[in-house]
Amino acid sequence: MTLRHAVALAALAATSRLAAQSPVNVLADRYWQWSLRENPVAATYAGVPGYDDRLGSVAPDALARQADSLRAFLAELARMDQATLAGQERVTAEILALRWRDDLDELERRTIRIPVNAEGGFHTGIAGLPRITPARTPEDIERYARRLEEVPRYFREHVAWMRRGLAEGYVPPRIILEGMESTMQLVTPDPEASVFWEPVTRLPASVSEPDRRRVRQRLARVIADSVARAYGDLFRFFTEEYRPRTRATLAARLLPDGEAFYRQQVRHFTTLPLEPDSVHAIGLAEVARIRAEMDRVRATAGFRGTHAQFLRFLRTDPRFAPKSAEELLGRARDIAKRVDWALPSQFGRLPRQPYGVVPVPAHLAPKYTAGRYSGAPIGGTRAGEYWVNTTSLRSRTLYTLEALTLHEAVPGHHLQTALAQELEGIPEFRRRGYFSAFGEGWGLYSERLGLDMGFYRDPYSDFGRLTYEMWRACRLVVDTGLHWKGWSRQQAIDYMAANTALAIHEVTTEVDRYIGWPGQALAYKIGELEIRALRAEAERRLGPRFDVRAFHDVVLGSGSVPLPTLRRLVGDWIVARGG
Repeated sequence: MTLRHAVALAALAATSRLAAQSPVNVLADRYWQWSLRENPVAATYAGVPGYDDRLGSVAPDALARQADSLRAFLAELARMDQATLAGQERVTAEILALRWRDDLDELERRTIRIPVNAEGGFHTGIAGLPRITPARTPEDIERYARRLEEVPRYFREHVAWMRRGLAEGYVPPRIILEGMESTMQLVTPDPEASVFWEPVTRLPASVSEPDRRRVRQRLARVIADSVARAYGDLFRFFTEEYRPRTRATLAARLLPDGEAFYRQQVRHFTTLPLEPDSVHAIGLAEVARIRAEMDRVRATAGFRGTHAQFLRFLRTDPRFAPKSAEELLGRARDIAKRVDWALPSQFGRLPRQPYGVVPVPAHLAPKYTAGRYSGAPIGGTRAGEYWVNTTSLRSRTLYTLEALTLHEAVPGHHLQTALAQELEGIPEFRRRGYFSAFGEGWGLYSERLGLDMGFYRDPYSDFGRLTYEMWRACRLVVDTGLHWKGWSRQQAIDYMAANTALAIHEVTTEVDRYIGWPGQALAYKIGELEIRALRAEAERRLGPRFDVRAFHDVVLGSGSVPLPTLRRLVGDWIVARGG
């Protein structure tokens, strides 16, 4: 049987399965296929074949077509009898409605006019393609080359929106773009020294030398011509035309229609009907509570000075900084393996997919955060990756490494996203979906879960846990302070520096991240507070029948969901267990 015949049979089988599904699942599957066509790079990230030779489009007609499709999807969902939906079908309908409304709002507000922030943008996303590109055959490299040939067109579409943003006063703060030009200088005169060369180095030994030579020459031409030209043009536009005309102000509230925009971002990232002022108040209360815990741990460590002196001691004492990148990675790997050993005490279901600990890619590291999780598709040739930033080593504090690892790897993002991909009986888009309040709330909850798993026995490490929790509480104060209450950048930096033990370099990069990504930083603490509240409610109502492994399994058992949906799912579980 040829590959073409196999694909055709698979399509027929999928069509038959869809016919037997409920209307909401059929709609969800149609949406998934539509989203792959509209965003082929996301298809590659998800490990879905057939899209690796193209880039999507952000041209005005393409975005208008997407908006029309979302309105049609919403209208079709509204015509369904929601009262007949139960179980996972009801969850699917809730997620679809929220996601489509949010996506439509983004399109109608034309937020594409600002496609860069402090961490990168569309151009750094393209630079991430080599890492996820399949490279098993010469045909894979040919498809990759055809995709790279579209980079000039893709960049021109984004630059057109950036020019429109300049004309309409919809631009990012200038301060967060300092150093951004380094992320636009990724193509050297030697194509083989470029980040885009990497896939061809992964071709298996079974590829013949003539084929290998042919695709290497092909890729070298594309990098030297299409990719180099696109990045060169972007660099000149950014440095000569764009950055000099960006704004000196910081607040999202000061953008055109900024108040409505920031309110929408708060709702989007928290999935709750919260107002900026109430979020600010929650943050202040959490900062005060965590500060009291910090004082207790400082006393346990035997430190006789003030809180500010203790923070200065943690930031400057050489024992708390790694001496090399290898030491930092080695310590992270040791922590991750010890967490792996403890997982069965907290979870009834664990993912099959492995993960590794690797450095943050060099082209991102200088302006990047301390660590992050980068997922991989189930069944692919890559494992999940816990990225650790090995640049600016003096700012990589060892006393926060346990909390960072628990958040980004296990039981945080790797366990959470790998389990979601392995779920059965739900539409494909939900296995890949992500709500920040749920995902980042779970990551922060996972840091605290380390207490139950035997971590943070050293008072400095426990203070590191608290400084990470304080960091997320400060985000509620700082993000709303910057974008709603008119705080200055220095005011935000000073507030973070006074309340957390983060290195000043990291404080600065974090504040710039909040300036350039309004509302996203609110997701962590709001989500964690909700998960902790649900656990406390379950423990109260179930008493001795409470099982922490079962609780965690139900929290993660439907993939990433909005917080109101999570509350309903946990409530149903409590009732089912007799609570």
